[in-house]
Amino acid sequence: MRLIVLAIFSLLFQNFAFSQGCCSGGSSNPIAGGAATGVLQKYQMEVSLNYQVNQSNKFFEGAEEVEQVGKFDELSSEYLFLRTDYGISKKLTLSLATGYHLNKTLKEKDTTITLSNSGMGDIIIFPKYDIYNETQGNIRSEITLGIGLKIPIGSHTDTIETTPDVWDLIPPTIQLSTGGTDLIFYSFFFREYKKQKLRFFANSLYISKGYNSLDEKFGDYASLALFASKTFFRNWGLTTQLKGESIGQLQAKQSKLLDLVVRDPYEAENFLEKQKATGGKKVLFVPQLSYSQNGLTVFATSEIPLYQNLNGYQFASQNQFTIGINYRFLTKECEDPLIPIN
Repeated sequence: MRLIVLAIFSLLFQNFAFSQGCCSGGSSNPIAGGAATGVLQKYQMEVSLNYQVNQSNKFFEGAEEVEQVGKFDELSSEYLFLRTDYGISKKLTLSLATGYHLNKTLKEKDTTITLSNSGMGDIIIFPKYDIYNETQGNIRSEITLGIGLKIPIGSHTDTIETTPDVWDLIPPTIQLSTGGTDLIFYSFFFREYKKQKLRFFANSLYISKGYNSLDEKFGDYASLALFASKTFFRNWGLTTQLKGESIGQLQAKQSKLLDLVVRDPYEAENFLEKQKATGGKKVLFVPQLSYSQNGLTVFATSEIPLYQNLNGYQFASQNQFTIGINYRFLTKECEDPLIPIN
C-alpha cells in the first residue's frame, strides 16, 4: 500500500511541475529503468515509473569472488524511480526525475541486527537535444546528446548510536545520496529498420561527481551500452543490452586528508583503507521484455553480471530486477503530425 500511495502522489507531483512550466551512495547507474531513449515529439509527454530491487551477498576482491570476512554479509535495496519527459520542440526534450529509497539495508553476519535507511535520493534535471534525425526509405537514424544535473535532496550524513551518546555515520552504501551535485553527459545513437521491426542503438553516460559537505567525492561513473530490440506479435518487444561500467575511487580534498593526519592518524589510515575498497569495472548483460498498447508500455528487466573487477574487498553485483510502466501521449496537436514517434 505504501508503494501504491507513493507512486500516485509522485505522478501527480511530476505532472503538476510540468503544468507550471536519477543513483546514490554506493550505487552505480542512478538512472533506473527502461531502455535508452532519444527525444520526443513536440508537445509529447512521457511519464515513467519504475520499481527496482537489488540484493547481494557476494564479495569480490579484484576479479575473483572471495569469502565474506567483514561485519555485514548482505546488502539490499528497494528503489522507486520516477521520470517525466516533455517535448519542448521537435529537437529538444526536457527530463525531470527523482527517486525514493523504500529501504537500503545492511545485514550483520550471524545476527539479526540490520542497518537500514529510507527516503528521497536525488533530483535529476536533464535536457536532451536531437542533432541528427533522418528517415531514408525503410531506415530511420537519430543522434541525440544530453547534459544535465543530479542534485541531492536526500541525506549523506545519517548516523547511528554505536554506544551511549556516541554517534557514527552509517556506511555510504546505505546513505540516501552521495551529497554532491553531479554533472551528467549523455549521447544516444539509434538506427531502426521499420519493415523488419528491428532496432539497434547505443548510449554512453558519464557522471562527473561533485564534492559533498564532508569534502569527499565519490568516483566518476562512465558506461557504454549496446542494444538490439525486436518487436514481435505486434505488441511485444524484446531488448537485449550489453553494458560496460567503470566507477572511480572515492576521493577527498587534500585539506581533509591533512587534517585527518594531524588530528587522528588512526582515522586517516582507516579512511585510506576505505578509499582503496571503492570503484571498479563491470560488464553486464541486461535482457528486457515489454508489452505496448496505445502509448502504454509495461516492462521487466534484469541485470546479469558477466564480469566484475572491483578495487579491494567489496560487495559485488548479484541480483537486480526492475519492473516499470511508461505512458506516452500528446498534450496538444503537433504542428507536424508526420514527425515519427521514437
